[in-house]
Amino acid sequence: MEPIILGSRREFFWDDFLVDTDRTTATPRLHHPQPQEVVMVHDAPWEGDGCNFHCIVRDGSLYRMYYLAWQMLDPDATEHKTSGITVAYAESTDGLTWVKPDLGLCEFNGSRKNNIILDQCTAAFDNFSVLKDPNPDCSPAEIYKGVGVNKRDKTLWCFTSSDGVRFAKAWPMTDRGAFDTLNIALWDRRRGRYRCYIRDFHSLTVDQTDLRQRNRSKGPVRDVRWMESTDFRKWSVPQLLDFGDGPDYPLYTNVVQPYYRADHVFVGFPSRYVERTAWTPNYDQLPGAEDRKKLVAIKPRFGLTVTDCVFMSSRDGRRWHRWDEAFMTPGVERERNWVYGDCFPAVGMIETPSRLPGAPMELSMYAYDNHWSRKPAELRRYTLRVDGFASYHATYQPQRLATKPFIFAGRDLSINLATSAAGFVIVKLCSDDCVLTSCELFGNSLDRRVVFEDGDVAQLAGKSVTMEMELSAADVYSFQFRP
Repeated sequence: MEPIILGSRREFFWDDFLVDTDRTTATPRLHHPQPQEVVMVHDAPWEGDGCNFHCIVRDGSLYRMYYLAWQMLDPDATEHKTSGITVAYAESTDGLTWVKPDLGLCEFNGSRKNNIILDQCTAAFDNFSVLKDPNPDCSPAEIYKGVGVNKRDKTLWCFTSSDGVRFAKAWPMTDRGAFDTLNIALWDRRRGRYRCYIRDFHSLTVDQTDLRQRNRSKGPVRDVRWMESTDFRKWSVPQLLDFGDGPDYPLYTNVVQPYYRADHVFVGFPSRYVERTAWTPNYDQLPGAEDRKKLVAIKPRFGLTVTDCVFMSSRDGRRWHRWDEAFMTPGVERERNWVYGDCFPAVGMIETPSRLPGAPMELSMYAYDNHWSRKPAELRRYTLRVDGFASYHATYQPQRLATKPFIFAGRDLSINLATSAAGFVIVKLCSDDCVLTSCELFGNSLDRRVVFEDGDVAQLAGKSVTMEMELSAADVYSFQFRP
């Protein structure tokens, strides 16, 4: 087996790319974001229960947020309207406090005192995401690229801006897709091209008759597709994401992005669309049953569908490792959840301080509440361990995590680990002529330096090695060889 060239990049245990599954007895484990406080209430006159598809872009020390602003239902919950959708803007310096500035760009009810950046005069919006283009050849006039569907011509368009606030409709990208969710464009630095992830439909090719498909809609399957471009103007024909032998179920959003700590890995958080075909007694016991019946009267799927969110990762943007266990669920039943639109995470992640004094930074993600409720949507913050989407886990009985051969560059090894007080991790680096064994490692750290008792890491740099970890009551999330 040819060794994998790692260099000094950060690596993860979210998939089996590095794992020798034949020699590994530890098991993969998915982790889940924890709900925190509401950071924004969408209660302005131009906002409402339809405020969704949030997209966060880091711009130096500033975080820019873009989102759709609209009211989904009329006051009597008898009609679903999309004619008033606008694109709004907010910003933050810390991910905790968000400001909706008065921009004066668009008129709403006779006033320009609002945070709207695009309205129906520009396009009939259904979604809008933004990329701050890191391509070194990008024109300054197009450094911010918006991607949004114009429902009038059913085409995905590019919108350009030099300042991240004033956008102009620029050129069509493709008309091959459904596009009725957040469509994401990004720059793939390692391959020198743009990628775009869009929404479409396909038909089932196999009759799925297992228990999980009972009483589910058998219509066209909502899916995610990718296309690529070298100039952001001419795009390839969209192709389905490759999930290998994974089950074929509807995915509504995608939220694909390069992971901010290691851009050779892409992560995505597609929302899983689960549409049941008929009202059952269980719906009577879910929150807001009477309002849910009103949604069914407008269109059955509005009230019968529920959504959750799964985690996926990729190393080439085409083939994806997807966890079928839910990454995010609607959670304990509350007044306005377990509806179509739950668990739609925002694009973008921000490191924020822990509430525990002295604890390391956490990863903050965001998703909204109050969909279809006729109450203002609320953007809620969720927290997760840095690199903590998934790990390899061992119970108290020691188990092994073994890697395939790789070549690294560096003089030091750090791992992101968590153990119990009785638990431990022992690391071995093995080459053809040398084995280094670490001391017993324990604790809970994003950056635990691995101390070897019988040699230096540097002596194995540039050689083909394998790594074995003996784990007890432990999780290992990521590692990195450093200079």
